[in-house]
Amino acid sequence: MRYLPLTDTDREDMLARIGVPDIDALFSDVPAGKLLKGPVDLPRARGELEVERILGKMAGKNTAASAVPFFVGAGAYKHHVPATVDHLIQRSEFLTSYTPYQPEIAQGTLQYLFEFQTQVAALTGMEVANASMYDGSTGTGEAVLMAHRVTKRRKAVLSGGLHPHYTAVVETLSEMANDEVVALKPDVSANEDILSQIDDSVSCVVVQSPDVFGNLRDLKPIAEKAHAHGALLIAVFTEVVSLGAVVPPGAQDADIVVGEGQSIGNALNFGGPYVGLFAAKSKYIRQMPGRLCGETVDSTGQRGFVLTLSTREQHIRRDKATSNICTNSGLCVLAFTIHMTLLGQAGLARLAEVNHANAVKLADALASVEGVKVLNDSFFNEFTVKLKKPAAEVVEVLAAKGILAGVPVSRLLPKAGLDDLLIIASTEVNTDEDRAALVAALVEVL
Repeated sequence: MRYLPLTDTDREDMLARIGVPDIDALFSDVPAGKLLKGPVDLPRARGELEVERILGKMAGKNTAASAVPFFVGAGAYKHHVPATVDHLIQRSEFLTSYTPYQPEIAQGTLQYLFEFQTQVAALTGMEVANASMYDGSTGTGEAVLMAHRVTKRRKAVLSGGLHPHYTAVVETLSEMANDEVVALKPDVSANEDILSQIDDSVSCVVVQSPDVFGNLRDLKPIAEKAHAHGALLIAVFTEVVSLGAVVPPGAQDADIVVGEGQSIGNALNFGGPYVGLFAAKSKYIRQMPGRLCGETVDSTGQRGFVLTLSTREQHIRRDKATSNICTNSGLCVLAFTIHMTLLGQAGLARLAEVNHANAVKLADALASVEGVKVLNDSFFNEFTVKLKKPAAEVVEVLAAKGILAGVPVSRLLPKAGLDDLLIIASTEVNTDEDRAALVAALVEVL
């Protein structure tokens, strides 16, 4: 108990001071079905050396993304991150606290946040962007809450092509806020009739493009119908590199754009930390969550940077806040900004071109394999195939052969009856040899 200094008497005194009978009372607002019934199934106590050995053995079971042909996507993508990025983010000028709570002192931090916002606004085709969200999924939840504030309505319609994890986050936040969510059925073909769901009761429509199955979506008709009924269009993406090739959401009249920026500057990292991108039309700027950095001049006329439109309520009076997110993914934002600066506009377009070309090569090769059917008519660097065997079983067999073939849809949607579907991503890191290995392995397995 050397690391737990409080005694039972200490705990009783604290509970008495705040006026509750026991510790369980502190969790009374959590639904009973969400609480654990007992301890987590882990060893009760181990020494530091023992823990290192146990975790080392567990880590040894992993297959590193860089060690084998890798075609996993579905919201987290393997891209090449230049060594320059990691070198620069570790310089003393940048290696700082997670959040600058006295921000005007940290002019360097504020400047790169300002540059990041400029990059995100340009990428998405929007008028204003904030200094980042935690990730794409929670950013989507915040976008829905923002739309509710703007429209004074409480109903969101979610496309069946929205990543299931993003849908789950929106549903969880909406359940806690007593908001209504209409989540359409998973839509592999991108032919869902989302327009019929839009009426005067709807606050926002959430559509992902490219969607979780890889389909590119035309957002303009959805934006027109939403605006005709006073609703907002929230455009979502999980693969930011796609913005180097496709028409940006802003050019399709999206009101709020939110997505995952992990592909630029940030490695897979076992699922995080990532960086959420958030942009909107300028008329909604005061309803945006999170932080915004602005440019100004000081008393001597020199250029400077400040946090702007960030009220004290967002840091202190949480119940009065526009949003309870009062920080940003600072280090991940810096990595994104450096990598994007290195790429530039032409570099990003070239990167997107290579991604698309690699995916087309792989899709064409897989289409010739008996027992494989490519389901997408248009896609960026990710597509869905239908197999004649359960996809999860095929992935396990190929993993044992040293090939990570993709994400089974059943892993994301276990109850949807889509067990034969496999989502495959092919980025600039995949070689002709990688693609040939996947095709040959599928021929053998199927």
